[in-house]
Order: sequence, then structure tokens, then C-alpha cells
Amino acid sequence: MPRLSVNLNKIALLRNSRRTGVPDVLRFGRLALEAGADGLTLHPRPDERHVRRDDVFAVAEMMRPWRPSRELNLEGYPDRRFLDIVAAVQPEQCTLVPDAPDAFTSEEGWKLDPAQHRLVDRALAELKPLGCRVILFVDPEPAAVAPAHNLGADGVEIYTGGYAAAFRAGAPDPARAGCVATAMRARELGLVVNIGHDLNLDNLPPLVATMPEFAEASVGHELTADALVIGFAAAVRAYRAALNPAKTG
Repeated sequence: MPRLSVNLNKIALLRNSRRTGVPDVLRFGRLALEAGADGLTLHPRPDERHVRRDDVFAVAEMMRPWRPSRELNLEGYPDRRFLDIVAAVQPEQCTLVPDAPDAFTSEEGWKLDPAQHRLVDRALAELKPLGCRVILFVDPEPAAVAPAHNLGADGVEIYTGGYAAAFRAGAPDPARAGCVATAMRARELGLVVNIGHDLNLDNLPPLVATMPEFAEASVGHELTADALVIGFAAAVRAYRAALNPAKTG
């Protein structure tokens, strides 16, 4: 069954708007796990506009009783700062994204041109000995999968933001087909398949219904928005149900 990894970045972003420590990232991480989340995702950007370096260490320690069955996924651009954090924490999964340090959000996958190829190759050489699964963020294009495989990545996370935008516009089929074809190609090559970005309770079920088997969905922004209406634990349960409709009834 696909896992749900709850991204805590938007909880941290809200906390950072005050100096009170509220909402507490650790409290919401526990709530997510207690509500059935299969793991937590953190993206510690250099400007620390949401999750901070110290949050990563605190969440890793908080998760100790749950790990490794509930996984910590660290996501980020493979600069020296990020790689040092990963080496210190040793998460179960590390997702590499091609964002520039000042990027608004992760909106495209690796192109793996010569410069990116060298960067990712160096990162993989450091990360693989740690024992964590290394995932590359890719566009929903089957041609993007083989380069990731050839570099030695364990899997890919398919960027679903374009699909979400097409769903909002009322014409999701071509974008969904791109995600499905990319997942199929990754499965052919023996790669782990994850999905993420702008997934919600409306667009997840039709995507899940047509996707080949995949391992995980990472959800943060939309889950946090839904939690404002129905509560955080209820939102976690609802997203887990959307990922596993047969299992949850």
C-alpha cells in the first residue's frame, strides 16, 4: 500500500511568523504519526523560511521510537550544508531536488545536464554509504527516468504540480497520463516511485486509480490547508484513506 509522508514545512512556516514557538513542529509531527502517517518529510532550505536545521535534529530524535518503520524523509538541494545535515541525521530516505537556494518552491525536476550530472553524482557518492534511499525529483516525462537510473538513484519522485494545475483547470487527463507513463518507466527499471506536490483530497483518488504501483506520496501544503477546516489528525487520516481506498473502505 502507498505510504503517506506528511511534510511539516507549512507548520514551520506558520510558527516562524511569531516568536512564540507556536505551532510546535514536534507536536504536529507526533500528531501525524499517531494519526497513521507512515513518515514525515522535512525540507530545510538555506534561508530557513520554514523548517530550520535544528528542527531536523529535533524531529529525528522525536521519531526515534517509530523509526525505521515510520520513515524520515529529508528533501533538499545537494549543497554542502544539506549533505552535512543528512550525514548527521541519517534519514531512511533522502530526496534530492534541483531548486536554487532562492526558489519559491520545488516546481521542476532534474534535467541532468552535465553540470547537474556532476552535482548529483557527487551527492550520491556521499549519500549511498549512509544507507538511506536516494530519490531524485523528476518531471512527469518518461525520458527523465533512465538518466536517474543510470546515475544510481534508488528511485524517483514524480512532480505532480502540473497534474494538480490541470485538474483545477478541468482537463487533467494528459497530465495524469504523463505521471502514469513516467511511473511505468520507473517500474520497468526497478526504481522506487514516489509522487508529490499539490496533491489533495480531490486530485489524489483519480491519480491513485490510474497509477501503477507506487511507494509513497509526500503531502504538506494541501493537507495543512485541509487541517484548518477538519483538524490535523483528521486530515492525515483522510489523506491516508485517499491513498489506500481499497484498504480503508
